[in-house]
Amino acid sequence: MPFRCYLPVRQHATADPMRSSLTILGLESSCDDTAAAVVRSTDETSDILASVVYGQSDLHAAFGGVVPEIAARAHAEKLDTCVKQALTNANLTLSDIDAIAVTAGPGLIGGVLSGVMCAKGIAAASGLPLIGVNHLAGHALTPRLTDNIAYPYLMLLVSGGHCQFLIVRGCDDFSRLGGTIDDAPGEAFDKTARLLGLPQPGGPGVEREAEKGEAARFRFPRPLLDRPGCDMSFSGLKTAVLRARDALISEKNGLSRQDRADLCAGFQEAVSDVLAEKTRRALDIYMAETPETPTLAVAGGVAANRTIRTKLEAVSYETGVGFVAPPLSLCTDNAAMIAYAGIELYRAGHRDGLDLAARPRWPLDRSSPAMLGSGKKGAKA
Repeated sequence: MPFRCYLPVRQHATADPMRSSLTILGLESSCDDTAAAVVRSTDETSDILASVVYGQSDLHAAFGGVVPEIAARAHAEKLDTCVKQALTNANLTLSDIDAIAVTAGPGLIGGVLSGVMCAKGIAAASGLPLIGVNHLAGHALTPRLTDNIAYPYLMLLVSGGHCQFLIVRGCDDFSRLGGTIDDAPGEAFDKTARLLGLPQPGGPGVEREAEKGEAARFRFPRPLLDRPGCDMSFSGLKTAVLRARDALISEKNGLSRQDRADLCAGFQEAVSDVLAEKTRRALDIYMAETPETPTLAVAGGVAANRTIRTKLEAVSYETGVGFVAPPLSLCTDNAAMIAYAGIELYRAGHRDGLDLAARPRWPLDRSSPAMLGSGKKGAKA
């Protein structure tokens, strides 16, 4: 569906990348959240002037997960409305904007393409510069938006589709220390929720059930803790939950509410323990660089889990480094993080043309071997 430009457009002067104040419109459509935001940044602070997110949970609820075709169609229908609402909320027009930033990957290609085409339409109509942003970089740079932390910092990016430790040295300078070799934690939460009859997305449902459960009842495996390094695996953990569930059903001819709560608590505890131990190892590597203000930051949808946050904060305290976790609204997919990443990239001189391509795969650390394999479209992560 072509982008319908309902927005007031005037001739726009080229922005100075070194100016003290920059205002950028960001678009995000990599999965099942259609989002637009306006962020203004000065030398001292960055402020979110507007952030609009249209979720698609109701559209995918009957399918037990995100359906790419449905998601892409919903993005195409909502993006222009979302952009208009963000500008209205910020009390701005396109003439007040310095550049357009858009998620150009990685993600579901239909959704990414919808966002890129919308951004291209706005850029072409307004004459504004266009900046393609890596969705993962948006998450990784969020602590600088919220807390203005200094480079380099250690980032645990933990979401529905990704999990990796990164040393962040700049807006386009990431070194991966390790990551998941199979399921991401968010994916494991979703699969566990489906096994136990909980709604999608699975993270919030599993967390709510775990609050009523006893984690010690089920001692699930902690994969890869017996091996050195920072790599993780969560696929086997999900399988362990499946076997425990089936054993209970066979023994009791069903699953009680307490059984389900205990299974969720045991699963969540196992994920938390793995992330905490691997974080300790990643911190050892990071601290060898002797950063002036050592900081551990966590971002991504799974970072909204309070149990995981608490354990990571404890590890940070034990190690003597600062801990930063963005507000919950900025942990899940949003366009404010894309707009802010666009600001940093803009100031670094990054620009894209109208030939900007949508990318289903786009690793942050392009020098490290792919974690999940490569194909014709490149490395997954």
